[in-house]
Amino acid sequence: MKLSRPARRALLVVHVVSSASWLGLTLGLLALGVTAATTDSEAAVEASVRAMKLFADRLMVPLALLTLTSGLVLSLGTPWGLARHRWVYTKFWLTLATTTATVFALRPGVNAAVTAVAGGSPLPDAGDVLFGPVVSLSAYVFMTAISILKPWGPTRRGRRLRAGARAPKAAEPVGAPAPGAHCPVGGA
Repeated sequence: MKLSRPARRALLVVHVVSSASWLGLTLGLLALGVTAATTDSEAAVEASVRAMKLFADRLMVPLALLTLTSGLVLSLGTPWGLARHRWVYTKFWLTLATTTATVFALRPGVNAAVTAVAGGSPLPDAGDVLFGPVVSLSAYVFMTAISILKPWGPTRRGRRLRAGARAPKAAEPVGAPAPGAHCPVGGA
């Protein structure tokens, strides 16, 4: 499947905007987490974790899924491919991992902090509100860097596809099967 130029450009804009939004939202979560972990004001702690919950519940998952989906469609619909270049493959798996971590680690940690603080208890563990944003931010900055630098070259599959595209095609007699082709009726 190859995307048309207008579709590819539109999807690229969606991907870059959703990725940048996810990065910015993570910076905001980190600022709120640092505030909650370092302030002595109970009101500031509660306001910070409640704001984190709002962002994590309403924005993080949709942005993560939009980033993952748009990146996947771009990779499959362009010559970059999903498994042709190491940087694309790495970005895909890191995006999948951070999306999963958002759903199963960041959100539950923030929700636990909100529940404790809303019940009048102090912030139970600063790690609940700091660990997720720190790890996510590190991953997003790394993914942004490899998107720009495109390091590591092609994968083994990418090298094989590139070599196959460059190899001259030998003229085959009309009706002869392609090399390596199997007879559909049960022959070789």
